[in-house]
Amino acid sequence: MKEKGKKSMFKKWWFWVIVVFVIGAIGTTLEDDTAADNEIKSVQAENEKDETNDPDDEEPAEDNTDSEETDTSSEAEESMDDDENADAEKDDETNTSKDTEESTDEEIEEVEETEADDDVPTEYISALNSAESYSDLMSMSKAGIFDQLTSEYGDQFPEEAAQYAIDNMEADWNQNALKSAESYSDIMHMSKAGIYDQLISEYGDQFTAEEAQYAVDNIKADWNENALESAKSYQETMDMSHEAIRDQLTSDYGEKFTQEEADYAVENLD
Repeated sequence: MKEKGKKSMFKKWWFWVIVVFVIGAIGTTLEDDTAADNEIKSVQAENEKDETNDPDDEEPAEDNTDSEETDTSSEAEESMDDDENADAEKDDETNTSKDTEESTDEEIEEVEETEADDDVPTEYISALNSAESYSDLMSMSKAGIFDQLTSEYGDQFPEEAAQYAIDNMEADWNQNALKSAESYSDIMHMSKAGIYDQLISEYGDQFTAEEAQYAVDNIKADWNENALESAKSYQETMDMSHEAIRDQLTSDYGEKFTQEEADYAVENLD
């Protein structure tokens, strides 16, 4: 008996079922893989986008505000420097102008003085020079210098020349009076009252009362010692008694020391 031949496998129904199943599975797998690939690509794209836009990775943009502020500050400083330079230039111009004016004024004064000197008689200039010498070397008063310049026993200048000298000389009459007072105290051991009288006397120094008072108020002297030195002089040269010396020291016509100064002198005589 002839056996029935077996059907080929692809002719069996279950084979096609398996084939369909496998194809479906493969399609599903392919779809999943495609979806997964798409998802991966999407994620990678997003990551790349984030990386591109990451503020930490981006180079910081230049701060235009700070730059503008810096530019503005620089412009302001330059403007201030320009103003300062302009002010400095103005000051320099002003100072230069002032110096020029002062120099011009000085030159004018010198010219005027020269012209004035040219107009002054030589004798007047000589009188002025003499007057200044009397003041500087002998500390004389204004009236005393005038008398010396015009005296027939002195310089014999005309009164006009002497007056010109007095009017144009530079002297501190208070200091002249003080220096004269110091000389009377140191050399002649005079009393305070005696020095004052000598300074204002018309036969003496002829200082004013104010100048003489300045002198005796500012002189540094030991009046007790002056009285003692005067007492010794009377004792040695005139052989006077102690009481006579005391009277001479206090007399209004003598030395004009105070009673206390005279007593000190007599008590300390040998």
